[in-house]
Amino acid sequence: MIKESDIKPLITENELQTEIKKLAEKLNEKYKDEEVYLICVLKGSVMFMADLAKHLKMPVKMEFIRLSSYGNGTSYSGKVNAVDIKLPDLNDKNVLIIEDIIDTGHTAKFLVDFLNHNFRFKDLKFCALLDKKVKRAANINADYYCFEVDDKFVVGYGLDVEGLYRNLPYIGYVEV
Repeated sequence: MIKESDIKPLITENELQTEIKKLAEKLNEKYKDEEVYLICVLKGSVMFMADLAKHLKMPVKMEFIRLSSYGNGTSYSGKVNAVDIKLPDLNDKNVLIIEDIIDTGHTAKFLVDFLNHNFRFKDLKFCALLDKKVKRAANINADYYCFEVDDKFVVGYGLDVEGLYRNLPYIGYVEV
């Protein structure tokens, strides 16, 4: 089991909050007074979405879905599982997918393809806290992201290792 002392700091709490505020400013400018649905990919994105939403000035509705591609491990399982996807009618709506990290891109592509198959959006954008471009295998990119990270197993601020350390106010990494 990984102990908190095994986690090396990567992004401080202050750096996280500064970049999230900058992202919110961009989104406020883009959407102005238009209604936006935030779709939070559970569980890792909850802290990011909550902090981002605090700075959004447009009318916001929040929805939650649960996907899985890691199971209990530290590497991509090769399969995306739709654990829980129940959404309202999103036709002709502005939708912003909120994800903690895009690494291989398989989960992001699965979700975007699923949504595009089921709805016709006014606007659909993908927003990630972290973008791990060095691991990209699927043809997808974040429309918005706060930080680009190297090929490290990141943990904290919603991201976990074996279900632990989501509650850390910063992002660190562990050697795996």
